[in-house]
Formats: sequence, C-alpha cells, structure tokens
Amino acid sequence: MTANATAADAGRRTIAVIALIPVVVALTLWAFAWPAARTAPRDLPIGVAGPATAATALEQGFARHEGAFEVHRYPDGAAARAAIQDRDVYGAVVVTPGGTELLTASAASPVVAGLLREAVTAQAPEGTRIQVTDVVAAPAGDPRGAVLSSSLLPLALAGAAAGVVATLLGLRGGRAAAALAGAAALAGVVGAALAHSWLGALGGNWWAEAGVLGLTVLAIGSTFAGLAALVGKPGLGLGALLMILLGNPFSGVASAPELLPTAMGTLGQWLPPGAAGSALRSVSAFDGAAAGGPLLVLALWAVAGLTATLLGARRRRPEAIEPAVAAAAPVPARAG
Repeated sequence: MTANATAADAGRRTIAVIALIPVVVALTLWAFAWPAARTAPRDLPIGVAGPATAATALEQGFARHEGAFEVHRYPDGAAARAAIQDRDVYGAVVVTPGGTELLTASAASPVVAGLLREAVTAQAPEGTRIQVTDVVAAPAGDPRGAVLSSSLLPLALAGAAAGVVATLLGLRGGRAAAALAGAAALAGVVGAALAHSWLGALGGNWWAEAGVLGLTVLAIGSTFAGLAALVGKPGLGLGALLMILLGNPFSGVASAPELLPTAMGTLGQWLPPGAAGSALRSVSAFDGAAAGGPLLVLALWAVAGLTATLLGARRRRPEAIEPAVAAAAPVPARAG
C-alpha cells in the first residue's frame, strides 16, 4: 500500500469518527433523556373498592385523566389489598363508612405511590382527609428505590463484560458457555451479598434474589457472546445497543414501565434489564408474585444467547480449519 493510499484511508477513518460521535450522542440522549422528559401514567393499573355509588364516582374521577389509569373494581378493601400484593395493581382507593383510604405499594414503585397520593388528594372534596396505607413498603435500606434502580446498569455492564471477555479471550462453544454460566452464578451471589446483606436494599429470599441477579448477568452476557459468535466483533456493538443503550433507559425500574411512553415501556420489559427489574421487585418484596413473566424473558434470552454461542462455534470451526489445511498442504515441486 502506497503512502498516499495510507493517508487517504486514515483521512476516511478520521471523518468517520467525527461524523459518528454526534450520532452516538444524539442516540444516547434520545434513549436516556427523552423517556424521562415524557414520564406520565399510561394505563397504570389501580383499584377502587367500596359501595357501588362511591366506586363509580371514583372511576369517573380517574377517567377524566384520559388514558392515564386502568381501573379495576374490587368488592372490598381486603380484595384490593390482595390485588396489590399479587402485583395486579399498584394501589387502590377504598371508600368505607369511616372515610377514604388510599392503599399504595412503595416497594412496587415509590414514584407511583407518590403519584397516586397526588391524584387522589387532588380529586377529593376540599377538607376530606385521605388515610394512606403502604401495603407493601419499600425496604428500610432503600425507601426511595434508588439503590435498586442504580443496580441495574452495573448488572448490564457485568453481563456485557462477561460476554466481551469470553469473546476476546477466544473461548468458543462449551468453554464459553461454561465461563458465562460460572461468572453469572458468582455475580449473582456477590450482588445479593452487597444489595441484600450489606445495603439492605432487598428484603426477600436471599437465594431467590441471587438467582435473579445471576440469570440477568447470564442473559446479557450470553447475548453478547452469542452475537459475537454469529457475526463477529460487530455483534458486541449490537449487544451494547440492545442491552445498555436501549435496555437500561427503557427498563422503567427507576419509575415504572407504565410511566414511560407506551412502546418504550413494552419493549423494555422484553429486554433483560427491564425484565430483571420487575423480577427483582417481585422476589424481593412480593414473595415472587408476578415474577413468572419476567423470569421467562430472562430465561429465553439466556437460552438464545447460549445456543448462538454454541452454534457460532460450530459454524466457524470449518472456516478456521480451511486455512490450516491449505498451509499444511505440500507445495508442488517445480518442473526442472
């Protein structure tokens, strides 16, 4: 290659970097800042309970916020409490002869609990006292949910690191799968030790929490490794786009999926970070209620990633053998 060609190639790369970085900045700001700027309830499931006349009035009051709330009616306060504990609704308004009571679950989302207090207080007649009961309270070590939401990005980064390191070290097939599974298991144990035992941000079954954390790391790490095994190093960039650039801000763990723009909230729950946030809340504070769906999502990503890792290794093995065979082939002697 001539000096002019080398200089031209370097110039093209320089222009590519200059053009690419603004695009990355715009995409990152869109993914992280735009959902935060559009936070509002969208079909947020809540309950009402009490006499028919009072419950109907409550439903009509919530209906004035068009598209904001999905109202479920319950016969009494006990049924409404059970629905909250089963994670069917985020909270409920109960009308009794003694007055109006708002049931919330700050463990499901401190942001939603505060939003419901504001909404119910705003539509209550002036001078009416609203009793607020936190049915499932957030752990004392994390009353605002800040530790839980802050833990999601490190989990995504840990999974990404596992997949990238396994790829760069040249691990293939079963060795790569074993390395990913082992790293994920240890990451789950370390994560539970820090978040549950040290910080007190989780309050459920310790091993269930460790399992969710480990499965999250495995789902993300195997996706990175699987994409790299199938398409090469560009697969690592695709993994970063899915798991970090989209998965983290669309997870809804800092607020709730129903507070994000609808498409983003839905997509986020089908990506490992969002599924991890929902599953971790369920096993940490709700005895595993509603954890089945998020755990299935994590398991599907993990299985798909590991399968891609194994298939990619088999597909690339013949490609690696052909150059070796060609190099070992005897060179024909030249005719005298």
